[in-house]
Amino acid sequence: MKLQFFKYQGTGNDFIMIDNRQLFFPKENTQLIEKLCDRRFGIGADGLILLENDDKTDFKMIYFNSDGNESSMCGNGGRCIVAFAKQLGVISNNTQFIATDGLHHATINDKQTVSLQMKDVDEVKIESDYVFMNTGSPHHVTLIDSLENYDVKTNGAKIRYSDLYGKVGSNVNFVKQLNDSHFAVRTYERGVEDETLSCGTGVTAVAIAMNALGKTNSREIDLDVQGGKLKVSFEKENQTYKKVHLIGPATFVFEGEIKL
Repeated sequence: MKLQFFKYQGTGNDFIMIDNRQLFFPKENTQLIEKLCDRRFGIGADGLILLENDDKTDFKMIYFNSDGNESSMCGNGGRCIVAFAKQLGVISNNTQFIATDGLHHATINDKQTVSLQMKDVDEVKIESDYVFMNTGSPHHVTLIDSLENYDVKTNGAKIRYSDLYGKVGSNVNFVKQLNDSHFAVRTYERGVEDETLSCGTGVTAVAIAMNALGKTNSREIDLDVQGGKLKVSFEKENQTYKKVHLIGPATFVFEGEIKL
């Protein structure tokens, strides 16, 4: 069997995209998904995303981490699947689709910049040395002084596998403030079990965390990640963050076929 695939990346967070509207892909085959995502023996990616039909929305997004397991929401993957859906002719410039964390609205312009509405966040846990919340995926956020040479993989793994989060674990974001509304972020992602060049739900969590901590009063935050630049905007009603948007590029890289 030959599998047609498309490769997309959003600020360096890269994904194998598959048009699964005919439901041919073996979703239960975690070993296959892991192999396809392997950078030495497969196509190579941080994750694999299936686009499927949905009765009530434009399409359904199903996301798998590179370890082969179906996972929680991926923000950059969500932006990339919007660009993929446009390439397939499923949508034009506006869309609504369903993902594991619910309904999402998005727009895409001619420059392939996607603005993706994320889920509302009504619970932000603030501790002495970190902030935790769920932005579609669980995220631990902590400020550090020196981000450039920080060992994200080692320190992120310690937190991800700590008793704090148990077997389920959490993604871990390390943050440095650059100015009143500008932050640099590096993220350790569970499922990938390493640092990735970008994490959409992660920068969303960072933007909200910095506002909740009083580090910024801005409702539009610029975020530098290893793979580029993203923006997060939101509105705040009482303690709930609403109309949260993750904004950034979604880039088609290449397409091909692989024999299974």
